Amino acid sequence: MNLRNSFNISLPPDAAWTMLLDIERIVPCLPGATITETVDDRTYKGKVGIRLGPVALSFNGKATFVEIDDQGYRARVKAQGMDEKGRGGAQADVRFKLESAGEDTRVIIDTDLNLSGSIAQYGRGAGIIQATSEQLVGEFADNLRRHLSRSIGTAPEAAGTDDTHAANGSNSAAARPISGFALLLRVLRRMVAGLFRRSA
Repeated sequence: MNLRNSFNISLPPDAAWTMLLDIERIVPCLPGATITETVDDRTYKGKVGIRLGPVALSFNGKATFVEIDDQGYRARVKAQGMDEKGRGGAQADVRFKLESAGEDTRVIIDTDLNLSGSIAQYGRGAGIIQATSEQLVGEFADNLRRHLSRSIGTAPEAAGTDDTHAANGSNSAAARPISGFALLLRVLRRMVAGLFRRSA
């Protein structure tokens, strides 16, 4: 399945690009993610935890930058991981690009995601996976803004706006699994909105 997410950073593209390529600096901003090994300057091993209600998934995997275009502010990452309990795996081909948005930078993320094994049943509803990705990117963007605000001494509200708001706010950039309850609320809101649009 194909997913698209985006958010803004209150930095010019060159500064935003430098920050986003500093993997060890930004991974703590990604909920549920940790780096376990830096293989080289383009390859990283790590863990990602996702909780969907009572079901907790923990992936061990590897991500590699296969393309980096410093002039065009574009990058491509291939990632793969397996669930620790052997319930299946995930593969993702992720493309990032940065665009100027006034005084900010727009970060656009396109993901081609494939699930395998028994965990694929969790992804049968594209709406659930899309909601999960929106929550993940939204929380990452919020954490990144707080990290940036601490670095430059500005208020979090001044660090930009995004269209993938996190369902659960936090004052910490510490990694934590995605909340299944928050995800459920997002999916229900999508379903209700869809029913109203069809009725209209």
